Amino acid sequence: MAKAPRNRTLTLTEKERADYKTRLLSESDLSFGIDTINKVINADTKKALPFIPDLFADLIIIDPPYNLTKDFHGTTFSARTEQAYIDYLRGWMPDVVAKLKPTGSLYLCGDWRSTSALQQVLSEHLHIINRITWQREKGRGAANNWKNGMEDIWFAVKDPKHYYFNVENVKLRRKVIAPYKTDNQPKDWEDTPLGKFRTTYPSNFWDDISIPFWSMPENTEHPTQKPEKLYAKLILASSKENDIIFDPFLGSGTSCVVAKKLKRRYCGIEINTEYCCWAEKRLFLAEKDADIQGYTDGTFWERNTSNLQMKYQSPKK
Repeated sequence: MAKAPRNRTLTLTEKERADYKTRLLSESDLSFGIDTINKVINADTKKALPFIPDLFADLIIIDPPYNLTKDFHGTTFSARTEQAYIDYLRGWMPDVVAKLKPTGSLYLCGDWRSTSALQQVLSEHLHIINRITWQREKGRGAANNWKNGMEDIWFAVKDPKHYYFNVENVKLRRKVIAPYKTDNQPKDWEDTPLGKFRTTYPSNFWDDISIPFWSMPENTEHPTQKPEKLYAKLILASSKENDIIFDPFLGSGTSCVVAKKLKRRYCGIEINTEYCCWAEKRLFLAEKDADIQGYTDGTFWERNTSNLQMKYQSPKK
C-alpha cells in the first residue's frame, strides 16, 4: 500500500535490507575480536556482552523492555510478576554496568509499572543521581484510569564526585508569557524580533519532547521508539565529542543515530535483524542530514515552535 505524501515513516527495499545486513556484526564476528566502535551488533545482549570490553563506554543509555506484554516485530516480551521482572533485570544489569568507565554515566528508561524495579536493581550497582520524568505528548485514553502520559529516566553514575555533566549544553529556549523588569530592564529574558524569550536551566521534568510520528523523518514502526530530541539531551549533557555511547537494547537505533549526529562514537546491540537494518538506514541518512527536531543552533526549543527555530540566530554566532 502506498504511503500518504506526508508520511515519512522509514521503509526498506529488499535491496536496502540486504545491503544493510552486510554492515551488521554478528555474535560470531565478535568472537574474532572485530572492533565494535561505530557498529550495530545483531545479537542477543547477554551473549554479546562478554565480547564487549569492560570500562569502554563514557555513556550508556538503556531502554529495556518494560514489564508489559509487547510484540517487537515478531519477538514477544511477556509481562511477569514484579519479582520475576527484577530477576530479569539482574540477569544483565551487572554485565552492562561493567562496560561503563569509572567517570561515566548511565541512563535507564522505564514507565510507571517498571520504574520501582528499575530503581531497585540500578541502585545495587550505581549511585542514582536523579530521576527525569518526561511528558509523552501522546497517550491512550482510559475510561477507568488516568491517561498514561509520562515516562521516567533514571540517571546514575559510578562515582558521584567524578562524572561529566555539562548543563550549558542542554538549556531550553522558552517563550516568556509574563515578562517582568528590574530597573526598567528585562529580568532573565530578552526581547527579540521573534518575541520575548528566556533561556533556562533544565529541570528533571521535561515537557518539550515530541514523540516520533508519521510525518517526522526519524519515525519507524518500532512500537516504543524514543525521540531523537530526548536522547540528544542525555548525550549532550553527559558526554563530550568523540566519547563512546553504548546501548545494549538498541531498538530502531535512536541512541546511535543521535550519537553520530552529535559527533560521538557509538555501539549498539539489538537482537531483531529488521530493527538493526532500520538503524543502519537511519545512520546512513544521518550522514546527509544531522538535524534533530526541536534542537537548532545549539538550542533546545519548546514544542510547536518550529517556525521560530528556523528564524532564530544564536547570539553566540
